[in-house]
Amino acid sequence: MAGTDKLKLREVLEEIDMSRAAFYRMRARGKAPKLIKLPNGQIRCRRSDLDAWWAEHETAA
Repeated sequence: MAGTDKLKLREVLEEIDMSRAAFYRMRARGKAPKLIKLPNGQIRCRRSDLDAWWAEHETAA
């Protein structure tokens, strides 16, 4: 099913070309894509949430 893929934080960081530290600073300001914390402590991001974040932050060149 489209939109239900969950990405690892490493995959998100690679896609948005950002360091982990910069990502967490952005997250602290409430500007990062929505994340999910799994019961085992791992973090994931739904593909649909990342795509929505991209759409929200796109700028016309």
